Amino acid sequence: MRIHLFKALLLVSLITILFSCSKTSSEEKEKNTYVKDHYTKTETYITMRDSVKLFTTIYAPKDTSKKYPILLQRTPYSVRPYGADTYRRTIGPNKHLMEEGNIIVYQDVRGRWMSEGTYDNMRAYIPNKKTNKDIDESSDTFDTIDWLVKNVENNNGNVGTWGISYPGFYSTYSTIDAHPALKAASPQACIADFFFDDFHHNGAYLLSYFRATSLFGTQKNEPSDTAWYKIPDLKTQDQYQFFLDAGPLQNLNSYFQYEKLDNPALELGAETNDFFWEELKEHPNYDEVWQSKGLIQHLKNVKSHVATMIVGGEFDAEDLYGPLETYKTIEKYNKDNYNTIVFGPWSHGQWARTNPKNSVGNYYFGDSISLFFQEKIETKFFNHFLKGAGDKNSGLPEAYVYDTGKKEWNTYDTWPPKDTEKQHFYLSKNQQLTTSKGNDVGIQFVSDIKKPVPYSEDIKTVFTPRKYMTDDQRFAARRSDVLVFETNVLENDFTLAGDILAKLQVATTGTDADWIVKVIDVHPSDVEENNKDMQDHLKMSNYHLMVRSEVMRGKFRNSFTYPEPFTPNKKTPVTIKLQDVHHTFKKGHKLQIQVQSTWFPLIDLNPQTYVENNFKASKEDFKTQTHTVFTSSSIEFSTLK
Repeated sequence: MRIHLFKALLLVSLITILFSCSKTSSEEKEKNTYVKDHYTKTETYITMRDSVKLFTTIYAPKDTSKKYPILLQRTPYSVRPYGADTYRRTIGPNKHLMEEGNIIVYQDVRGRWMSEGTYDNMRAYIPNKKTNKDIDESSDTFDTIDWLVKNVENNNGNVGTWGISYPGFYSTYSTIDAHPALKAASPQACIADFFFDDFHHNGAYLLSYFRATSLFGTQKNEPSDTAWYKIPDLKTQDQYQFFLDAGPLQNLNSYFQYEKLDNPALELGAETNDFFWEELKEHPNYDEVWQSKGLIQHLKNVKSHVATMIVGGEFDAEDLYGPLETYKTIEKYNKDNYNTIVFGPWSHGQWARTNPKNSVGNYYFGDSISLFFQEKIETKFFNHFLKGAGDKNSGLPEAYVYDTGKKEWNTYDTWPPKDTEKQHFYLSKNQQLTTSKGNDVGIQFVSDIKKPVPYSEDIKTVFTPRKYMTDDQRFAARRSDVLVFETNVLENDFTLAGDILAKLQVATTGTDADWIVKVIDVHPSDVEENNKDMQDHLKMSNYHLMVRSEVMRGKFRNSFTYPEPFTPNKKTPVTIKLQDVHHTFKKGHKLQIQVQSTWFPLIDLNPQTYVENNFKASKEDFKTQTHTVFTSSSIEFSTLK
């Protein structure tokens, strides 16, 4: 009897497992084929005003009983997969906009992948165009939208643009000289100026982006559905040691000398095949090249019929400057426009992911934060302006901003909030951070160019860094070349809401130096709960969460266009703007400031002797120097009242 019962239970278990597997397989298959089952894919070329043809993929709902708006993304990263019978697994900004039905369009921008023409990295905007040869990303977007609304069946005449990172740049671009059919744009993690986003920060070159250079700097001669560029192979998992051994930046030229020099975009006398590397090398200052490529200065007349929702991650290592400055500039110069911002606890593009758990690196912020954004914010925005009334009564606030200390969303009528005040904290010789200024004394440390401060304690090689933005900073606090200033344990919550200004008073024995300031939330020692996904060697007990950080290359302290050396041993002001935060330092925590002069290899080594161009500095230019930070230095916070 027991044997028969056991066999029966075993049979039931097997049937349950098989049914479960069958159900899972069926659900996975349905998920994988949703787009193909519900959309018709069309590949076409759209001709621009100068006769260049841009490759475009159109996904139109099979249900043709009603009309749909068009959602357009223009990208340098490929509209793959290519082929009329091969479909993306998901389309559109999120699954809600995919499943409820929209016409989703992707386009390879000029000179990339299957599109014709010559690519220009951050192509400069041309105002007052006079002929059909005057083209830029604004005109290409205009021509694309014009063709789509006239040729794609069942469209309702309304178009929206969106994109993350570089596609976000193209979404911003669409709002300049916008087509009348463009009603909504959501630039997300949008590049705004390459001298302050991605590859530069306040004049310092982000060496950690070195491997990404060829992705943007290699031209192709004809349309291609496969990659034509080569990513440098460092042949090591230790990027810190690789770049330390490589020495001056000019020694990296060899990684871009893989063909004969026949690139039409290169300047006469170019040493490598990568036109973007050549731009970086030949234009170390904020000159006319970088100024012309920036979009911020062209956002003073965004068309009022285009609603904008700017999205950014509070821990975005790549594009933090861009979305904040894009939102603030549109807001400043276009008072009658619908313009909003969403700023969440995300790394680069994390808000578009479907993982319910929201962590950045080792630090956990909560569940379903990205899913909430997709359903309750992003979908609502596009539906209102593309399918609904389209007026300013969208039901969304001016600013959705996440408090990364309290781990909760807040909404505001303005960003930064109106109810804020400036509060200064001062450095002191006994490593305290105080609200009152004491005697002005100098604190010295040696900046050894052979042992620069690492930006992460991880031994790895990454394509572009992200995790470090929330890394535990104890490893840096314990170095002698990192100055630490800390408050007493906070007796009340202390909320930052807006930008941070580090007003340093410094000196150096050399003629140049980098200055890095980090704002850190020191957690209590008695914390026992840990993020189960954090690295094994870490604990939340006394965790030093980096809330915000920034670098200023000293020679650019007065002008990014006209650098100037330091006078050795002379007290000199250096002011660093740290991008906006919304973070509550909770009762029982401590507020800490770290100051250092190397951050390697996140940024390249400063020779610490003044040179006109760091990309052409020689080995002999690099010198170990002694730096001084004076206690008259202060940190200015924007705090909620």
